[in-house]
Amino acid sequence: MNIGQAAVASGVSPKMIRHYEEIGLVQAPKRTTSNYRLYSDNDVHVLRFVRAARELGFSLQQIAELLALWRDRRRSSRKVKALVMRHVAELDRKIREMQAMKATLEHLAHHCHGDERPQCPILDDLSGAKS
Repeated sequence: MNIGQAAVASGVSPKMIRHYEEIGLVQAPKRTTSNYRLYSDNDVHVLRFVRAARELGFSLQQIAELLALWRDRRRSSRKVKALVMRHVAELDRKIREMQAMKATLEHLAHHCHGDERPQCPILDDLSGAKS
């Protein structure tokens, strides 16, 4: 199948497929004599794997590690789990940071009158000014 068909079948845009090939995340497919890419069912399967991992928030480096583990039939599932648990810890950290941001914004919004007056504790806080 061509890149457009592979994109539809995998859910990965042609632009991202090319990008993943350029950075070596996925192998470049075979080409026709006129230099068009030809994707196999296996290529699409790998692209689906990448898409699923991206949807779970894994970085490109982590996806490369996951792909290597997926391809290694002698791998230890311990390594896969460890990689996933590191990602979970990172997500927990990001969630805490976002919850703190949300709480700060809610606090600032609560203290803003939201009327015609020019005083705004939100802008004061962002600028570092004391209200």
